[in-house]
Amino acid sequence: MIRLDNISKQNGHQILFIEASTALQKGEKIGLVGPNGSGKTTLFRMITGQELPDEGQVSLDRGVTIGYFSQDVGEMSGRSAVSEVMDGAGPVSAVATELKELEAAMGDPDRADDMDEIITRYGEVQARFEELDGYALEGRAREVLAGLSFSQEMMDGDVGKLSGGWKMRVALARILLMRPDIMLLDEPSNHLDLESLIWLEAFLKGFEGALLMTSHDREFMNRIINKVVEIDGGTLTTYSGDYEFYEQQRALSEKQQQAQFERQQAMLAKEIKFIERFKARASHAAQVQSRVKKLDKIERVEPPRRRETIAFDFLPAPRSGEDVVSLKGVRKDYGSRRIYDGLDFQVRRKERWCVMGVNGAGKSTLLKLIAGSSDPDDGTVALGSSVKMGYFAQHAMDLLDGERTVFEELEYSFPQAGQGSLRALAGCFGFSGDDVEKRCRVLSGGEKARLVMAKMLFDPPNFLVLDEPTNHLDMATKEMLITALSQFEGTMLFVSHDRHFLAALSNRVLELTPEGIHQYGGGYTEYVARTGHEAPGLRS
Repeated sequence: MIRLDNISKQNGHQILFIEASTALQKGEKIGLVGPNGSGKTTLFRMITGQELPDEGQVSLDRGVTIGYFSQDVGEMSGRSAVSEVMDGAGPVSAVATELKELEAAMGDPDRADDMDEIITRYGEVQARFEELDGYALEGRAREVLAGLSFSQEMMDGDVGKLSGGWKMRVALARILLMRPDIMLLDEPSNHLDLESLIWLEAFLKGFEGALLMTSHDREFMNRIINKVVEIDGGTLTTYSGDYEFYEQQRALSEKQQQAQFERQQAMLAKEIKFIERFKARASHAAQVQSRVKKLDKIERVEPPRRRETIAFDFLPAPRSGEDVVSLKGVRKDYGSRRIYDGLDFQVRRKERWCVMGVNGAGKSTLLKLIAGSSDPDDGTVALGSSVKMGYFAQHAMDLLDGERTVFEELEYSFPQAGQGSLRALAGCFGFSGDDVEKRCRVLSGGEKARLVMAKMLFDPPNFLVLDEPTNHLDMATKEMLITALSQFEGTMLFVSHDRHFLAALSNRVLELTPEGIHQYGGGYTEYVARTGHEAPGLRS
């Protein structure tokens, strides 16, 4: 359906692709992987014709329809969310528009003379609309929006009043409703809560067309794809199987390449030693010449490319008392809506609570109450003795001074720290070389999240309160964070929609439901086994 033949592409000084080739066949579901900046979005743009390769060819089968979801959703306003979604449904949406215009014309007294013509055309358009299953379109649009966690009120409200994250969901819903032959999805799992993520997973598994997608959520990708295309150093390498299989194959291939490299290096060292030893002796001249020629002809084995990894390294945190935080009889209202009434909850040292709940259940509110950024309307929230809290929330990224550089932000936060230790800290969080001179206003979401975490963890807390800490992080950074947090000696309370993160780090689950609050001993994996569902509000 799509073929990329020997494509080369350069952006400025950066070479993205060198004579790279791959293909997407009917029914395939491919995960596109590679480090940030390796060219994943550029590849999508070349397939859709928004960019052209410098060399080589991108070809598509005749007549195939493509639905492309990108992070750049453009302007949306003046219509309801459901109308915006229906507008992207391909040919049926144009037919629906004409049908509405004809209905208006039939009720217009000024067009009485054209009525026969209008009625004839209306019959033709209505037949086409029925053929395209148009009368089911609004129902399908609402079904998709409901799957992405929209309430009826949000579906019918002005799309322009929605936040950026919800507009992303509208843009995604347009592509899903369109049901094209090929879906290109660039980070569709961003901005989704766990329930929406699981719904989308099921939708894409049942999608009969071809799919090419990127995602920083390994669990999500692993359950959908049956092939991986990796961008690495300008080449495209294909692996058959899911993401887990790709990781195993890649590790095995790196191990084999390293062993091959080491064997060749040992052989070369031996040959060079012989040449150096006997090059001055006339009796060995023929042997020396023969070995020099042999070395010139050998094709050198390259060592495997080492992926840049970020190692978060916690300094030991001071020990807290056994009771870390205690909530008693807490009531919290937002306007006329009651979030909590008589909430009792206790966190003890070394517990790692993940907080589960549908949208609006009060997950972030609970974290704000504990962090002290919101006060209860009744009841008490008390921190235990010697508790030193680190609170990560999305708004923390908005508090960075846009005019300061990364290094200046760290210097401002830790005036007593030496330049060397601050540079080491920046390096640990992926800011090396000139990156430390970037101004905070130009940082990506992932870079801002890393900088906020660097500030939070430099002077280590013993109680971490984390609200969606992995939202903007790529897979490699997420993996490093999980490794570091699994070695963290303190207490944790967190909200996340990343199932790999939840399973790896939690040892307690607090579930917020309309029927009440449930506490589970054991982590997220045990919670899924005991409840039979991966998130509140979903039943399997």
